[in-house]
Amino acid sequence: MSEPTNPSNSSAAGVPATSRGMVLQRGGEELILEKVSDRFTLRLATPISPNQLAPAISASWRQTIPQANLEVFTVEPRRLETTMAQARASDNVAFASHAYQIQNRPGSYVYLTNQLTIQFAAGVDAAKIAAMASEFGLQQVKPVAGIPNTFVFALSLQATDNPVKIANQLMGRSEVLTAEPNIVVRQETHYRPRDTMYPQQWYLNHNGGSDLAVGSHIAVERAWDITRGLRSIVIAIADDSFDLNHPDFQGTGKIVAPRDLKEKDMLPLPDDSEASHGTACAGVALAEETGTGIVGVAPGCGFMPIRTTGYLDDESIEELFDWAVNNGAAVISCSWGAANVYFPLSLRQRAAITRAATKGRNGKGCVILFAAGNANRPIQGTVNESNWPNNILNGATEWLSGFSVHPDAIAVSATTSLNKKALYSNWGTNISVSAPSNNAPPGMWFQQSGYIYTAPFISSGFPGRGVFTTDILGGAGYDQSDFTSTFGGTSSATPIVAGVAALVLSANPDLTAAQVKRILQDTADKIVDTDADPQLKMRLGTYDGNGHSQWFGYGKVNAFKAVQTAVQMRGGAASVNKQLVGRNNAVVAIPDNNPQGIKTAISVSDSSPVRNIQIAVEITHDFLGDLEIYLITPNNQRLLLQNRTLGRLTQLQATYTIENTPTLKNILNQPARGLWQLWVVDEAAVDVGTLNSWELTIGL
Repeated sequence: MSEPTNPSNSSAAGVPATSRGMVLQRGGEELILEKVSDRFTLRLATPISPNQLAPAISASWRQTIPQANLEVFTVEPRRLETTMAQARASDNVAFASHAYQIQNRPGSYVYLTNQLTIQFAAGVDAAKIAAMASEFGLQQVKPVAGIPNTFVFALSLQATDNPVKIANQLMGRSEVLTAEPNIVVRQETHYRPRDTMYPQQWYLNHNGGSDLAVGSHIAVERAWDITRGLRSIVIAIADDSFDLNHPDFQGTGKIVAPRDLKEKDMLPLPDDSEASHGTACAGVALAEETGTGIVGVAPGCGFMPIRTTGYLDDESIEELFDWAVNNGAAVISCSWGAANVYFPLSLRQRAAITRAATKGRNGKGCVILFAAGNANRPIQGTVNESNWPNNILNGATEWLSGFSVHPDAIAVSATTSLNKKALYSNWGTNISVSAPSNNAPPGMWFQQSGYIYTAPFISSGFPGRGVFTTDILGGAGYDQSDFTSTFGGTSSATPIVAGVAALVLSANPDLTAAQVKRILQDTADKIVDTDADPQLKMRLGTYDGNGHSQWFGYGKVNAFKAVQTAVQMRGGAASVNKQLVGRNNAVVAIPDNNPQGIKTAISVSDSSPVRNIQIAVEITHDFLGDLEIYLITPNNQRLLLQNRTLGRLTQLQATYTIENTPTLKNILNQPARGLWQLWVVDEAAVDVGTLNSWELTIGL
């Protein structure tokens, strides 16, 4: 492998010393920073609260950025430098810095931490690295996993410059390939609720109706005939918060390794002021099948809720993906991105995602999904902008969503219930697949100099249905009930694809993350939209010679085709090496007209995955049409074997197999070990009978 080059060294070396604090090294590029005139950040040196400090420095405290230990203050622009000097002189303050924005690429504020990442050339040894660190007042924190000779450093008390200036000086050294300060930007979720109510889950399956085009769903019912998901396949939803008390997140083994990165605990619950975007996303992907409420795409899968800090820096991205990998996530769904027009990933952020996608799941890789965003702009490309308020964007403008374009990620765009492009959906050559969601105007907005700027208005209508999903219990969420029909955006499309990916892995856990991505793309429906976009007048809803559309990627995800392909790749249920046979000969009376019924069990000690299964049952009863018969698996899945269709028959000797009872396919690839139960329920009065025996045969 050739040695990586550093195209920025000559440029950085030519930056005048007085300007070095205004050039940000980022993803191999040099971005020009501008100081924000009315805010700054402090890192406190004593336990004093920021509200106590604010009067002493004549500033107003606004918020805490927890992962960077920064406090954000605002002040009148004419007093900014004086106030910062006053703060630096205080014994209560360890560090003070300006807040920044990126020139000509408005978005949220950029805050500096006390860290930077340095990638050294191959021949630079530990002694040279230590000498250079000492020269700049740096302390080595840790190596960056997966990238040779690359380390995270923190500024010591001996450092005389901020991380941006130090990085620019280092980029002029031949020993340094890359030097990047760790910056913090606000996280932006990819949805804002709309006011249309359609309390139906049309996006899973439908048979037509008002504002429903043929095939605008994901065909999940046929996928469910194969699997509804396994608890061992865990979907990590990384988002703002989760109402874990919601009934649709209950169930044995449902919630796995919850984490709150904001509060640094294991309870990622919403604050009083939050609408809980994460609760809605999680419901779409994996709401449990309970008989009430809603059902997620992969209801049988495990749920790893990870509450993010609301800000994006190197440390928080590493912590998020490392937590998911280390705690067994198979799929990681991210319905958010950076609140910036142009945001390349840092070296550490790219490496964290690559590690998860290649090292997770014991080397098979985690399937990682990112929402494309809701600005109706390319996730990587240039648009000739006009009609923005105050011309904040005007002329040729570069757009870049670094998370969505990561080569190991699945970037998800949004379609409508009419099989059209959602007006807001971002697009581009890096889109992998699309999924159904609502329709609405573009939703990009950001702050600059205290004002909020929104995307140019679209006056045309927005036909299409909304997405119905879980909400915070009571009136604290998007709606007054425990569910909302006002959810949507690429935020909703992304957990749909995450759920399909989890079904694919439930059907074939041996697949790699790259194989899952390929399956989703190869089996997607090639929907076509020949209409021009009403805002940008582009027509990108058809497919090129490689089968790719800039609006829809390789098409709208199809759950059934994807899961069917996964099964075919593992050879189907016939690939059996051995069989386990268990039999329960206890004769048990079936209680008459009793919903509790009777349950008898067979225990299995082998933990190998189930490759095939059949259940033989013998019952004597005066009227078999009274009975329902279920199999209960070790992980408490309840599968209906026999409904009330046997009528006046009095003797039952039946064998239920995958061929004649398709719901048994849900068991495939689950560990066989545990207690298997047969549950027989008599639903009507007068006639009585007995369960004489039953037999369980499992192919491994």
